[in-house]
Amino acid sequence: MSVPQYRKAAALALVAGLGLSLTACSTKSDDGDSNAGGKVTITVDCQPVGSQKELLQNWNADVAEFQRQNPDIVVKSVSVGEQCNNPPDFTARLAGGTVTDVFYGYMTDLQQVLDSGQAMDITEYANKENVPTWDSVDPALKEVFTDGGKLYAVPVKNYSMGLVYNKVLFQQAGLDVNNPPKTWADVRAAAKKISALGNGVAGYSEYSAGNTGGWHFTALLYSQGGQVLTPDGKKADFNNPMGRQVLQNLKDMRYGDNSMGARQLLQWGDLLTNAAAGKVGMFIGAPDATQAIVSQFQGKFQDWAMAPMPGQDGPAKGTLGGGEGYFFKKGLTPEQVKAGLKWIAYQKLTPGKGQFDYVRAKPQNYPVGLPQPLLFANGSEAQKQELELRKANANLDTANFALFEATPVPIKGEPRNAQAIYAVLDAAMSGVLTNPNANVDALLKTAEDKVNQLLAAES
Repeated sequence: MSVPQYRKAAALALVAGLGLSLTACSTKSDDGDSNAGGKVTITVDCQPVGSQKELLQNWNADVAEFQRQNPDIVVKSVSVGEQCNNPPDFTARLAGGTVTDVFYGYMTDLQQVLDSGQAMDITEYANKENVPTWDSVDPALKEVFTDGGKLYAVPVKNYSMGLVYNKVLFQQAGLDVNNPPKTWADVRAAAKKISALGNGVAGYSEYSAGNTGGWHFTALLYSQGGQVLTPDGKKADFNNPMGRQVLQNLKDMRYGDNSMGARQLLQWGDLLTNAAAGKVGMFIGAPDATQAIVSQFQGKFQDWAMAPMPGQDGPAKGTLGGGEGYFFKKGLTPEQVKAGLKWIAYQKLTPGKGQFDYVRAKPQNYPVGLPQPLLFANGSEAQKQELELRKANANLDTANFALFEATPVPIKGEPRNAQAIYAVLDAAMSGVLTNPNANVDALLKTAEDKVNQLLAAES
């Protein structure tokens, strides 16, 4: 699931599940002998919370089967509620030294994990012996968790963004659902037709608050070929023609065409609530945005389809990608690292098992068929196996995602210190969406100065 979406989704389950989760298990591997009785014990976080009954049952079943297959390994599961969806809580746990032996983090978390001094170099252990599908894992994802030639985490989820569009509104507006917009000019033209339907329908909708505005500014900037920071990460690099084009496109749709609706300052749940209610024609998002629309906001899968990220004058030059992985706590024994890798391999990286157990997920009505989590390299053996299983067990119309999947756009990761930068860029996004007289150049200059101050303070 795309990052901000996952944070929100898990937060919804937090209240009911936190009590159970915090009592489930200690997070310390040294509570007892990690090799007692000839068995290797590891603690692993992000066990589903108690309110997620089926997910928790699935997790527990996976642990039981894994331990049956590996009788010398004991997995102690830990559900820590917000750690897995709330960056400040994750940071606090790092600072407090209370992370589990094998702990979850976002792709954007590598630097702060390294800064905390708690990450273990697992380079020598990450191989086919411990992770049978290791050679199929996309090298670009491994690189995200690599620093100075050393690997510190194993990727377990990956996503990229595209154009999500409502087929029902497209048809009502006389648009071809099989020929969605390819450029931002196409998006603007389609948005005008969709918004002309009236009844509060926004042709195109966009975030501008709660860090989500900055998140999407980054995605839109990537589509132009831009980047948020200079390659050395020391300066802001969005106050340029590409950044101006991002904001100008939005300002033109918002106030030139009046095709983005009157309500602005939208955060994650706001936009998806409107989308589920049939009030949004298009927005950018990851494939699992449709899952959230259905599972959390009572929308319908069949109403939605995805296309590649639009470009300014042709194909997009890039799109934002992100994801998750599992780090290993410094100080583990070699046996614990190997045990942790084997668990991650079983639960996260084996077609037909764990998160790829589509036979189990299908009757539980979890969506099967979304082009995600995109962990395996194109043409790899694991990718072929996963794709065959996904198609065989799909419970949604995969044709709605065929164009997105068949037209890959180069993926760029999130910038360093992403959340703080996104908070700054929210102001630029909200500026052009709430003020018809907004000065695009001034908004970018202000954001540039603030990001540079942020980076300087950090260094």
